[in-house]
Amino acid sequence: MESVLKITDLAVSYPQGLNKERAVLDGLSLNIGQGEMFGLLGPNGAGKTTLIKSILGLITIKSGSIELLGKPHLSAEAKSRIGYMPEIANYYWFMTAAEVLRIFGELAGIKKRELEKKIDDTLGQVGLSHQKNQLIRTFSKGMLSRLNMAQAILHDPEFLVLDEPFSGLDPLGRIDMRNILNKKKSEGRTIFLSSHELSEAELICDNVCIMKEGMVLKEGPVKKLLNEKGEHSLENYFVKIITE
Repeated sequence: MESVLKITDLAVSYPQGLNKERAVLDGLSLNIGQGEMFGLLGPNGAGKTTLIKSILGLITIKSGSIELLGKPHLSAEAKSRIGYMPEIANYYWFMTAAEVLRIFGELAGIKKRELEKKIDDTLGQVGLSHQKNQLIRTFSKGMLSRLNMAQAILHDPEFLVLDEPFSGLDPLGRIDMRNILNKKKSEGRTIFLSSHELSEAELICDNVCIMKEGMVLKEGPVKKLLNEKGEHSLENYFVKIITE
């Protein structure tokens, strides 16, 4: 299987006081194949957000390497093929959903004659067709999450990086989000998601990685990991691994 994300011996540190550093990621390695739904799991402070920011080139890595779609992760070509959904996204409250997507579409280089159709199609995918011209300030938290997903998939990226995609969604919203992700996977897209919602990760992920204190504790297919400990839920397995 072709590798979409390849991380080798990644180390990231943050400055802490005069001439001091705090290691956040320490020799982390991952390999994610094309068309895979991969879940990044871990308690608060495990280094998940730092890993995502490293992949996206938002912070400087200390050592190691990151390849995206066969290219260095800082290359313009690699970045143009990524869609990113941050956990929290703040949009201008005086804009409409269509106006927000229009800005993202222009930044992504989508041609004007194609952009309006893409906006309509994407809003339909996330269930916001009827809110196309509605002001952002009237959106609920769940609607904002849907818009956040819409901007990530608008330019039809090959690799999706999603930070807590189920946050703020009610049960029906979670089902819709699952359907969106499964559809993208069926189209051959690769999905890398971080989530505290372990039941959702168990339902949709092919493989998961459990992190703690900047290191990988366990990685592999969900069913294989559960059988390893004789557990029937990812939540129970997660607690057992984290507290060992």
